Amino acid sequence: MRYCINCCIHLLPNDLHRQCFRCRGPDHNNQKCPVCKGENRIPLYADSKQMKLLAVLEVRTDHGESWNGFFCLRKGKLCSLVFGLIIMTLVMASYVLTGAKHGLLLIQSPFHYGAFTSNPSLMDNESLSDMKDHYQPSKMNISYVKDYPSIKLIIDTITSKIEFIMRQRPDLEELRKQEPHMFSVIPNKFLPNSKNPCWYEEYRGNTTTDPYATNSYALYSKRFRTIFDYLRKVFWNHLYHYKDKHYRLRCLPHFYIIGQPKCGTTDLYDRLRLHPDVRFSAIKEPHWWTRKRFGIIRLRDGFHDRYPVEDYLDLFDLAAHQIQGVLQSEAAKEHGKMNNIVIGEASASTMWDNNAWIFFYDNSTEGEPPFLIQDFIHAFQPNAKLIIMLRDPVERLYSDYLYFASANKSAEDFHEKVAESLQLFENCMLDYSLRACVYNNTLNNAMPVRLQVGLYVVYLLDWLTVFDKDQILVLRLEDHASNVKYTMHMVFQFLDLGPLSEKQEALITKSPASNTRRPEDRSLGPMLPTTKAILRDFYRPFNTKLAQVLFDDAFLWKRT
Repeated sequence: MRYCINCCIHLLPNDLHRQCFRCRGPDHNNQKCPVCKGENRIPLYADSKQMKLLAVLEVRTDHGESWNGFFCLRKGKLCSLVFGLIIMTLVMASYVLTGAKHGLLLIQSPFHYGAFTSNPSLMDNESLSDMKDHYQPSKMNISYVKDYPSIKLIIDTITSKIEFIMRQRPDLEELRKQEPHMFSVIPNKFLPNSKNPCWYEEYRGNTTTDPYATNSYALYSKRFRTIFDYLRKVFWNHLYHYKDKHYRLRCLPHFYIIGQPKCGTTDLYDRLRLHPDVRFSAIKEPHWWTRKRFGIIRLRDGFHDRYPVEDYLDLFDLAAHQIQGVLQSEAAKEHGKMNNIVIGEASASTMWDNNAWIFFYDNSTEGEPPFLIQDFIHAFQPNAKLIIMLRDPVERLYSDYLYFASANKSAEDFHEKVAESLQLFENCMLDYSLRACVYNNTLNNAMPVRLQVGLYVVYLLDWLTVFDKDQILVLRLEDHASNVKYTMHMVFQFLDLGPLSEKQEALITKSPASNTRRPEDRSLGPMLPTTKAILRDFYRPFNTKLAQVLFDDAFLWKRT
C-alpha cells in the first residue's frame, strides 16, 4: 500500500498520481507554477473517484508553511486561555452574588428597605413569602461581622428615631364600613344570664343539611376534621326549638390569650383549660382575627378565600353546647342560675400580627395602618379580657429562631440574621415612623428573624388606646416558670373564676411545663455573647418604656 509523500493520498498500485504538482519532478516550483503561484499550501487534486484521507505520515512543507502551523498552535492556546478566563469570571460572579445574598462576603453587601407600596392592589397576587423582592440595595449595611461597635452605630440610629406616639382610634362607623358582614352576624347585645358573651341565632337548615359543609377550617386542615365529625353528630341535639323555628347558641370568647409567641402561652393554655369553669375553642390557635379572616392559611402560601366569621364561631360550638346545658337546666329556669362557664381563645398572633392590613384597608398617611385587630374586637366585645405573657425579648428571639428555622441553625447563623434584620429595621426607621415599621408586612417578611415581635410596648400602647388597663393582665414567663402557682392564681382572680379543690389546684399547678425547647435545639447552646449584647442594646429603650407603662421594673429584664 503506497502513499504520496507530499499530499498523503492513498495510491492505487498503478497510480502515478500525476495530479499532484509535487510529483511532477524535482524542477517543480510552487512560486513558478501557474496553479500553485502565490499559495503557501499544499494543493490537493483528486480524480473523479472519491478519495479518503486515512493517515498522516509526514507533511513536508516549505518555510512559510511551518510558520502557518506555528500560528495555528498559538491560536489554539489563545482560545483555551480566553475560554478559561470566561469560566473563571462566571465562577467569581456566582460567588459574589451568592455571598452577597447570604452575607458571606467580607465586603459590604447592602440590603435596603424599599418604599412602601402606595397601592395595595399591586401586591395582591404576590405570596407573602416573596416580599423580600421589594428591598433594594442601600448605601450601607453590615454583612457577616461580629464587630460590636459597628453594629452599635446602627442601634444608636434606631434609638434616636424612636417616638412613642399615641394612635388615633377609629370610630365605629368607619369599622362598620370595613367589615359589614361581620357586623351583620355578631349582635351588639348578649344574653344577660351568661357570663360569657353568647346569643341565639336562627338556623335555617334542615336535617339533611351539613352545618359544617363549608367551614374553611374543616376543608383546609385534615387534623381538624375529626373535631367537626363529632360536631356534626351532636349538632341536632343542641338546637333550641321555639315557635316552629330552630335556634343555635352562638358564642364569642370571654377572654383572649393574645401573646406573645415563645413566651409560654401554650403552657398557660394547657393549665388554664383544666379549670372546670374554662373552655377553649376547638382549635388552640385559630388565628382568625389576624390571618384567616384575610384568607391567610400559611404565611408562605399567600392568600386564599377569606374565612367568614361564621367559620370562627363554629369553633366555639362545643363550649356553647355546655353553656346551653346550664342555661336550660331546671335550676336556671326556676332560680335564674347564672352561667359561669367562660370561653377562651389563645392565638399568640393576636397582639402583634397586623401584617395583612395593607392589602385590605386603604392606606393611611405615612404608612401606618388605619385599623388594627383590637379595634374590631373592642367594637363587638368592649368588656373582653386580655392576657399577655412576655419574656426577655432577647431570649424570646433566640427561642423563636431555634423553633422556626429549618436548617443550618447555629449561634453564628443567628448572629448574622440579627445583624441583617437590624440593618433592615434601621433603613425603615430613617424614613418612616416606629408604628409604620412595626406593622409593615414587607419589612417583617424580609427580616430573617422577627425582631419586631419583641417590641412589646409598641403593641401594648396600641391595645391601651381601646381597652382599659384593668382589662389587660400582663405576666412574665420568668415569674411563671419560677412560681406557677402564683401566676395561675393571678389568672384565676383576673378572670373571676370559681374556687378550686386542693386536688384540682394541684393538677393545674404541678403538671409539667408544655412546649419546652427541643433536645436538638438545646444542643446548639446559647447565642454568642456579642449577639446578646447587641440585642440588649436594641431592646433597652423599649423595655424601659414598658416598665414605665406597667409601673414594674421587672420588665427591664436586667437580671436575665
